[in-house]
Amino acid sequence: MKEILRRSLTGAVYIILLLSAVFLNSDAFDFLFMTFGLACIYEYKRLVGLKGYYIFAAYLGLWWLFIYLIQDQWIIRMLLIPTIAVDLALMIFLFGRQITQLNIFQKFVVGLFYIGGGFIFLTMIPYKDNGFAQFLIMGIFILIWVNDSFAYLVGSSLGRTKLYPSISPKKTVEGTVGGFIFAMVAAYVMGHWEPLISPLQWMILAVVIIITGSLGDLLESKLKRVAGVKDSGAILPGHGGMLDRLDSLVFAAPFAYLTLIIFAYVS
Repeated sequence: MKEILRRSLTGAVYIILLLSAVFLNSDAFDFLFMTFGLACIYEYKRLVGLKGYYIFAAYLGLWWLFIYLIQDQWIIRMLLIPTIAVDLALMIFLFGRQITQLNIFQKFVVGLFYIGGGFIFLTMIPYKDNGFAQFLIMGIFILIWVNDSFAYLVGSSLGRTKLYPSISPKKTVEGTVGGFIFAMVAAYVMGHWEPLISPLQWMILAVVIIITGSLGDLLESKLKRVAGVKDSGAILPGHGGMLDRLDSLVFAAPFAYLTLIIFAYVS
């Protein structure tokens, strides 16, 4: 009971902080996710044994360039290429049986684009048509929350078939399907609530976010398993580390951003 209360209080504080930043102004949103990114990079460094602080400097440099200085869309897309390439390489790592030992430079590159690139594109998502689309980014958060919550509820009550037991023993196929169905329903509802993209585009975006977000969750589980730890950190009582909380969003963000670019060209 005490653990449930602690998790609930931590979750409530996290959601209030997130909502306050999103609806206060864009600068508050930018600062919050820049800070979250620093926390996640710190946890990533501990997981993979990357020493030094140069990755923080590189992340902050990229952040400043791409959030505040660079406006050219083609240059921004040049960052998207290595970010998605690193994420695809991490998918190979996720499903591969052999664990390849990375050198210091490789750990740096993976952390910079997997975590840093993920947070940069997550922050870029609501900046659409020279405005700050608060409900667009909140809709993406809601899709992740609905998927995670109903995957847990359905998996706990109906789950029998393990999804990837060697990496995440508690996740089930039934829970994954349940989370997907409820998230698609949420996407359909948001399609009639947030007009920046159509209901069909919301549902396509939901498919991309749910699949890549689930892969991001599994990926972080594998990183923890390889490191021999239960949580990436202890900053959130009852929830573990910041990366434990944001792993799905960080991995899904570049793919969601790419999907929105495609929508802009199609429409």
